[in-house]
Amino acid sequence: MSTPPLASGPDGPGALRPLLDTVLDALASGGRARGGPLPAGGPEVVAARVADALGDVLPKDGDPDALRALVHALAAGAADPADPLCAAHLHCPPLAVATAADLAASVLNPSLDSWDQAPAASALEAEVTRALAREIGLADALVTTGGTESNQLALLLAREAHGGSVRLVCGANAHHSLPRAAWLLGLPEPVVVPAPGGVLDPAALDAALSALSGPLLVAATAGTTDAGLIDPLTEIAGLCGVHGVRLHIDAAYGGGLAFSERHRGKLAGLDAAHTVTLDLHKLGWQPAAAGLLAVARPPELAVLHQHADYLNADDDTEAGLPDLLGRSLRTTRRPDILKIAVTLKTLGRTGTGALVDQVCARAREFAALVQGHPRLELYDRPVISTVLFRPAGADDDAVAAVRRRLLHEGRAVLGRARLDGRLWLKATILNPHTRPDELAQLLALVEGTTPR
Repeated sequence: MSTPPLASGPDGPGALRPLLDTVLDALASGGRARGGPLPAGGPEVVAARVADALGDVLPKDGDPDALRALVHALAAGAADPADPLCAAHLHCPPLAVATAADLAASVLNPSLDSWDQAPAASALEAEVTRALAREIGLADALVTTGGTESNQLALLLAREAHGGSVRLVCGANAHHSLPRAAWLLGLPEPVVVPAPGGVLDPAALDAALSALSGPLLVAATAGTTDAGLIDPLTEIAGLCGVHGVRLHIDAAYGGGLAFSERHRGKLAGLDAAHTVTLDLHKLGWQPAAAGLLAVARPPELAVLHQHADYLNADDDTEAGLPDLLGRSLRTTRRPDILKIAVTLKTLGRTGTGALVDQVCARAREFAALVQGHPRLELYDRPVISTVLFRPAGADDDAVAAVRRRLLHEGRAVLGRARLDGRLWLKATILNPHTRPDELAQLLALVEGTTPR
């Protein structure tokens, strides 16, 4: 048996070309087999199809058709975020140019734990992360796997800045990763402040900060996961200044608004934070993962430093080789910055901002369709690109059943959110190619599935 070809090296491009044709053909045939935004039949049917395509995971003799068969099975069983009727989550359809750049990252396979494994990638990361941090008024940024890791790092930096202990103060609307990070880091039980209407209440925050003592970290949100709402950041930042406490802003969703001249004003106050979570595999159209943690005080990152002689020996560092171990909690990590850099360079500020403007406009159009529909109820006008709605007069069980039936039949993917004591259907518009008639089709499916 001949040795399988490598993806990189002089023979890499020639080896990859026919394989890429196989992948693209399998993606197309799998999408046709699926025939909609996700596979019909529910979990058991999908699992059976995957098991049938997979067969023996480690057969005695290899199967030359494995690439085609398994990519086809994955595509046929996917929830396709590029389908306009797949609008449940902060799950964006990635741009083709970003995905092509991600292929280059996989081929070259740099690992950003030492300079000699990633010379150009480490230089690229340093330039692009600083530029993105400056874009929101901070100084530097670390690349992460997403909002969860970024929020965890923010709490870690706050803890270390306060000598080993800090207490989290967050709204009831905060992402679940924040209290989870507090638990993981052995911090005190978080103080949860009311968030009426889905946004943190500044008066309740002021009262909480007045009653608490010791080192505190306030976490605000710019783009909640359930409704895309933005806390009053300027007011919260002012309260943090008055009380002398640290501020973290989770802008995993809303941070992408910074690219838009029309919408960036919604992020006023972001530059007052000590740390900010960004996540460009949401409102940035990147393949996952593409997270960042921006920091106002780069010297605080020194607490992440680790010494491993085989990666960052003192004499190598003194000789000028960059030490990369202090740029992440991870050791091996891929150059996720490449796809981000390629996208921003290709589209520019105007093109990137236009994508943001388009999905926000589609969300407003969708909300207007709901508002004008006699048998549907709108929660509120969207702040970013998330719209909450429900069949008028339906109870929560009926709302949940509508969503599950659409999922089971493979006709539409809608999310769910509980606000003001009621369950709502959630449409998160992240596809800039979505047309008004497709939005109307989504509402027709909901109406047709609602019990009378």
